[in-house]
Amino acid sequence: MIVETGHFALILAFFVALAQSVIPLIGASRRHIGWMAVGRSCAIAVFLLIALAMAALMHAYVVSDFSVINVAQNSHSDKPLLYRISGVWSNHEGSMVLWVFMLALCSAAVAVFGDNLPPALRARALAVQGMIAVGFLLFILFTSNPFLRVFPPPANGRGLNPVLQDPGLAFHPPFLYLGYVGFSVAFAFAVAALIEGKVDAAWARWVRPWTLASWCALTIGIALGSWWAYYTLGWGGWWFWDPVENASFMPWLLGTALIHSSIVVEKRDTLKSWTILLALITFSLSLVGTFLVRSGVLTSVHAFATDPARGMFILLLLIVAIGGSLTLYAVRAPALKGGGLFAPVSREGALILNNLLLSCGCAAVFLGTLYPLFLDAMGGPKLSVGFPFFNRTFVPLMVPMVMALGVGPMLAWKRGDLLGALQRLWAGYLAALIVVLAMIYATEGGPVFAIVGIGLAAWLAVAVLTEFAERIRLFRVPLGDSLRRAVNLPRATYGMSVAHFGLAVSIAGFAASAFDREAIEVLKSGASMDLAGYTVRLDKVERLQGPNYIADDATVTVAQGGTTIATMHPQRRFFPLQQQTTGQTAIRSGLLADLYLALGESDSSGNWTLRAYWKPLVSWIWSGALIMAFGGLVSLSDRRWRIGVASRARRTNAVPAGSV
Repeated sequence: MIVETGHFALILAFFVALAQSVIPLIGASRRHIGWMAVGRSCAIAVFLLIALAMAALMHAYVVSDFSVINVAQNSHSDKPLLYRISGVWSNHEGSMVLWVFMLALCSAAVAVFGDNLPPALRARALAVQGMIAVGFLLFILFTSNPFLRVFPPPANGRGLNPVLQDPGLAFHPPFLYLGYVGFSVAFAFAVAALIEGKVDAAWARWVRPWTLASWCALTIGIALGSWWAYYTLGWGGWWFWDPVENASFMPWLLGTALIHSSIVVEKRDTLKSWTILLALITFSLSLVGTFLVRSGVLTSVHAFATDPARGMFILLLLIVAIGGSLTLYAVRAPALKGGGLFAPVSREGALILNNLLLSCGCAAVFLGTLYPLFLDAMGGPKLSVGFPFFNRTFVPLMVPMVMALGVGPMLAWKRGDLLGALQRLWAGYLAALIVVLAMIYATEGGPVFAIVGIGLAAWLAVAVLTEFAERIRLFRVPLGDSLRRAVNLPRATYGMSVAHFGLAVSIAGFAASAFDREAIEVLKSGASMDLAGYTVRLDKVERLQGPNYIADDATVTVAQGGTTIATMHPQRRFFPLQQQTTGQTAIRSGLLADLYLALGESDSSGNWTLRAYWKPLVSWIWSGALIMAFGGLVSLSDRRWRIGVASRARRTNAVPAGSV
């Protein structure tokens, strides 16, 4: 009965979302305050109904109700509770329910926390959100129903893919989907603004916190996925430029550009048309990512569906959503005139350069990801696009972007002094020089581009600190005055500095991967190998029984300079239910480097393949990502996002008496 309740809740949510997509839109066009208010009630109702459906599906997984096909195909009674819960979104049908749940959550948030929005703008935005919900609820109900029954029910389920039985994968999809779907709010605001024909500083201030929240969630989601790939797959890498990895990275890039371009709209009343376009394309790329994962056009560890019918349905949704929004943009955008003028050398100019480079970087990733698929679909030759293409096209675009990131905040609005800004960054040049010389000495002139990358990271980190010191006039006024200035700075300023510093930390981790070392040997018990100053000795391998697997557990002693510093236990796990073997790496993490061990197969003589990697600064990649996300959250806590926009709201709230 609970399962049927969940199914009925999805059907009812579809009809309520249909009302949400029509009635507020008509009300906004007629200035009917009552009809506009329907959008708020419908958005909350849709959220509650989809939450009920999500809870019903989760209950079926927790109690192992194998009469539900989706549960029987993706769960097992012996699975730990965490993986029974995460099994809900480990498959195509359940992940789509999570997708619309996040969409409904965002719509409800706009409805509940959007009291300072003009009623017409909020009504139109909620109507657009309703239209998106209608499309995806149709997709679920007609092609991906997670509540279908099977009779007779099997005695037990097939279980979850062992690769996905990991805490990182339990939390990675919810954050990733919240980021994906969160950009629908900016998309809805952009479409609503095009319909209304008005974009101003207040609009930008409303859009920025929603975009920032989505960006933070997507940053955490991407970082969790990268971290999972690093410690679970056993290949020692953290990014493969996989098409589905790129599908999440592209909206992140344009979301970053959107955050910065909305600043220009708010501060200088310009870049209106460009900011609207960014909002449309950012969410459109989220939809493209959904298509890639669920259409069956690619094979990936991330991909769910292989049913062409589902892919065709999503393709039609893409055409309607993306084509419709861009058509509206083509018709209405020319009327959006920018009012602010500024010199090329200014903070606005730096932000435009930031946007240009991020957009070009996104275009390079888009081309490398989709061109082989398009060529294959047209009957052309099969191409494989990997590291060489992306490293040679994307990385060179990001170097000037990072430099602009350090210089831009030092420039004044409207007209800046580039030479003066560069002179004030002397400490950054000194830090970069010291780091580069130290790296050349330590690596004996190792990979030049990697050394330059680490030097660039040092320059950016010190540039961020220098800009903050300039804001509080450190060493230029008494220390007490500087502290008072620091206390009175807006939290958004702190958030910007923290996020930019986090990027510098991640860049250092990216660049240091060029110095990785690895050793792969077949060892018998008691044998050892050397790597980066460590002696790695395989002591023994014994068999252990896990909750739902059998593990070959290796005991490995690590010594440095003749002194034992760690005992590590890499494993190979065999899951009898799925007849599948996975690896469980052992990692000794440190501030400056990780020692990474992965156990391979054994031969007929009882010898084992052991792979060891020394990976300098690799933990900085995810530390930097978390610092960036924390900086975004600090910016979100700025009280200016909660006040300061009421003046336009009060003006817009005035509705003719006869319209009610």
